[in-house]
Amino acid sequence: MDRVGSSRSQRVSGEVHVIIGPMFAGKTTSLLRRIMFEGNNGRNIALIKSSKDTRYAIDSVVTHDGVKFPCWASSDLLSFRQKLGEDAYEKLDVIGIDEAQFFEDLYDFCCEAADQDGKTVIVAGLDGDYLRRSFGSVLDIIPLADTITKLTARCEVCGKRAFFTFRKTDETKTELIGGADVYMPLCRQHYVNEQTVVEAAWTVLESRKLHHQTESSSHVEAAGSAL
Repeated sequence: MDRVGSSRSQRVSGEVHVIIGPMFAGKTTSLLRRIMFEGNNGRNIALIKSSKDTRYAIDSVVTHDGVKFPCWASSDLLSFRQKLGEDAYEKLDVIGIDEAQFFEDLYDFCCEAADQDGKTVIVAGLDGDYLRRSFGSVLDIIPLADTITKLTARCEVCGKRAFFTFRKTDETKTELIGGADVYMPLCRQHYVNEQTVVEAAWTVLESRKLHHQTESSSHVEAAGSAL
């Protein structure tokens, strides 16, 4: 066996652990707890977050409770190895990824880091968007995962377990960075009820806009006929 084959066979087996759930479920807190546990046990750790997340700090992962941990902010994951440096990357044992839904290359990075490089990768991110659709590539890495942890929040309305993220604003784009001012966690019953109310309000609003446009057009046509 050549040296390359020998080094690969002796490399520690990698792992992928996925933490998912709605907003305010404690995903980042759980990620930091596991990262700090690994660090306290002598393993070399690194934490990455999306550079899109600038809510609390640029170079730190921050929980909603204000707990901070230094990190690398990046727009992608596959360039992390080069940015960190080959020697430093080789010494890494554990890589944490926060706000994983924003990384398009999440699947490829987890495959490379765990399967080829023997790293333990701990991923935290939203599994669904505000419309309960798959968000980013988080669900794509479920088949790669050694463990999957689904966290829940507390429903803002009734206090029961919340599985879904409800958006308070009428912005429709999928990626909208925000905290409690934009989102709240809801149980199924109140998510469906709140979503129904919002959709009804949007329908009424659009109907009023259409009615106003029709009236405006009628006035213009009437004025034109009078001339």
